[in-house]
Amino acid sequence: MKYFSLIAILFLISCGSKEDVLLPKSDTTVVSNVEDHSPIYIFFRNEGKDTLAEVNRKNSIITTNWIFNIDKRLPLRLVIPEVIKLQEKKRNEKAHQNEKAENYYSYADIVKENLAFLPFTKVYYKMAKPKKNDFVIYFKKGNALVSLNGKNVKKSDLLQEFFSIQFILKPRIVVQFDKNMSYGEYIENKILLRKFDLYSTNPISVNEFIF
Repeated sequence: MKYFSLIAILFLISCGSKEDVLLPKSDTTVVSNVEDHSPIYIFFRNEGKDTLAEVNRKNSIITTNWIFNIDKRLPLRLVIPEVIKLQEKKRNEKAHQNEKAENYYSYADIVKENLAFLPFTKVYYKMAKPKKNDFVIYFKKGNALVSLNGKNVKKSDLLQEFFSIQFILKPRIVVQFDKNMSYGEYIENKILLRKFDLYSTNPISVNEFIF
């Protein structure tokens, strides 16, 4: 349990001081091990009444897998713009590009009591609303229900409800997350969406909307 507590609260030793990142938690492991990686930290900071996201990527190497260790308390409106900047830097690197290098979010598996990883290399974030003709799966902040193109359903029933829909013309299916949602809640919802991968074709667009 002591070892697991160190996973749930990831430490960075910097300039002689100890800084911590409170990691999101889940009951499942998507990826259990990532080799040849560099850490990136996004810390939770308070400055007066303001919440800030502070990035530390001093030890990141462009040709390696990047592991994003992000404090679960931060809202998406602060986290995702920083993630976008880092994604673009890696995607636009020409001189030392490694096409096999991936990006992962880290979190703690509370069942296996280990550090786990969620890949998001192919995700393109949009700080905007989806188009009106998109079919939108919308996760609201702190809500046990998810909006399935305007219809509220239980998260536990999401896949069943979705695959019961008979589309006449298959729309573009996108996911939208409330910009004020915590990063910890975001990771929980992202892992839920991974269940779509159980089907031979993943119907969800690589574009994710944060608004």
